[in-house]
Amino acid sequence: MELNQWTRLQCFGHRLHPAIENAVKDDARVKRATGLCKQVVGVFSHSWKKKTALKKAQQELNLPEHSLITECPTRWSSRQKMMGRVLEQSKALSQVLSEDKKTRHLVPTWQDTDVLESINNALAPLQEFTDALSGEAYVSVSYLKPVLHLLRTSTLTESDEDTDLTKEIKSRALGYIEDKYSDPATQELLDITSFLDPRFKTDYISAENVPDVKERVKIEMEQLARKEKRARVSTTDPPGWSRGSAIHHREGKAVIGQLLQEQGCPSSFHYADEGCY
Repeated sequence: MELNQWTRLQCFGHRLHPAIENAVKDDARVKRATGLCKQVVGVFSHSWKKKTALKKAQQELNLPEHSLITECPTRWSSRQKMMGRVLEQSKALSQVLSEDKKTRHLVPTWQDTDVLESINNALAPLQEFTDALSGEAYVSVSYLKPVLHLLRTSTLTESDEDTDLTKEIKSRALGYIEDKYSDPATQELLDITSFLDPRFKTDYISAENVPDVKERVKIEMEQLARKEKRARVSTTDPPGWSRGSAIHHREGKAVIGQLLQEQGCPSSFHYADEGCY
C-alpha cells in the first residue's frame, strides 16, 4: 500500500463495529439490557429442560420456534441479533423463566424491553449494509459513497417515533462513521470508484468535485494505457529481437508468400519444414 502510494480503505463492516461500540458504550441502560440478554441465553443454553419448555411455550403462544442467539464480542451484529431474538421470544421466555424461582429475576421488565427495542430499532437496519459491503467475491467499494449517503439521509436519520436512546445511538454512530471517511484522500477515492460504477456515475458526487474527478480518471486511464502498451511490447517480442527485426520478419514472410503464389501454391499457406502444402 505504502510503496504504491495507494489510499488505505478499511472494510466497512470492520469500521462499523467500533462505530456502534462507540455509540453504546458507557450507557448503563444498554449495559444492563445486554447483560440480561446474555444471562437469559446462558440459562437456556445450559439446560435441556429449559429448551424443551421454551419450545412448548412457543407452540402455545404461536411464536416462531427459533433458538436463542449467542453474542460474539467481536461482532456487533451478533449482539443485535441476540437482542432481536429475545424481543421476538419475550412472551415465551417470560413464561418459562417465571415458572422457576431461580430464574424469575431474569424476566425482562418493561424498562428492559423499552431499552432493547430502542437499541434494536437503531441497529437492525445497519445489518444489511454490513452483509452487502463485506463480500469478498465481488467489488463493493463503489457502494460506499451511496451507502454513506443513505445512512446520512435515511437509515440513521432521527424520526419523531424514535426514543431518546435510539436518537443518541444513531447520532453517535453516524458521527463516528462520517469522521472516519472525512479524509480528503478517502473522499477522492470514493468519488472515483462511484464515478466508475455505471449504476451511480455522478449521482453521489458533489457538483464542484465532478470536473476534478473526471480529470483524475482521464489521467489515470492514459497512464494505464501507456503502461499496458509498454508491457505488450516487452512481452510479445521474442528474446533478442528488436522492434525492427520483427517488422522485417513480417515483411519477409509477405514476400515469401507472394513468391509461393507465383509458384502455384495457395495464398493461405503453412510452413512444413522447407516446403509448402
